[in-house]
Amino acid sequence: MAPEMEIFDELPQLHEAVTDAFCQLAKSSIESNGIFRVALSGGSTPRRIYELISQHELDWSRIHWFWGDERNVPLTHPESNARMVREALFDRIAIPSANVHEVPVNIERPAEAAVEYEQILREHFSDHTFPVWDLALQGMGDDAHTASLFPETKAVLENERWFVENWVEKLDSYRYTLSAPAINSAHQIWFLVSGEGKQKALKTVLSGPENHSLYPAQMIQAPRWYVTQDAVGK
Repeated sequence: MAPEMEIFDELPQLHEAVTDAFCQLAKSSIESNGIFRVALSGGSTPRRIYELISQHELDWSRIHWFWGDERNVPLTHPESNARMVREALFDRIAIPSANVHEVPVNIERPAEAAVEYEQILREHFSDHTFPVWDLALQGMGDDAHTASLFPETKAVLENERWFVENWVEKLDSYRYTLSAPAINSAHQIWFLVSGEGKQKALKTVLSGPENHSLYPAQMIQAPRWYVTQDAVGK
């Protein structure tokens, strides 16, 4: 079945639409199951969404926040996804610290950090083969990577682990990332894509030749895409 794509003329319209959908899904999940569990995406597009979410009234005690990926930097570093979400959202609301599940970055031993975070996930989702998110938010790079599943990297091939360290040669650094199966286990997966530089990647991922190694975003079975017109092109 073809994914549902919502196209917005301007980025602020995308921000508002995703924020409204997020809050509706959070409320319905809490009403139905008493909890809402989300795997967050980094990047500039979701940052504004997190800021907007902070302006809404949600039952913060029922929401658990996890990360789809993280950079191998201290949690106080400007490039840290955890720091970005903290500044954009957590510092603006009253949320129990026990509900925030950050990646325990270990710059010198990233493999140990990845194992530790996977254990955190397995304890939280102890009755499941893979973590069953209520929502996994995904971005996409102009090279068709998503989370930190970069083209031609080891993590793209991972089918058993939930969360791994991933050496990215072109960045000359490690990243931490959920595996594709651990993303696909979500009840809802939303891609957020904006910017003219994403045109080629978006077209290839949705309608180009299938090659998971080169285009990792193709592995993610997302039923919903929020995209800006400049990312779609003509």
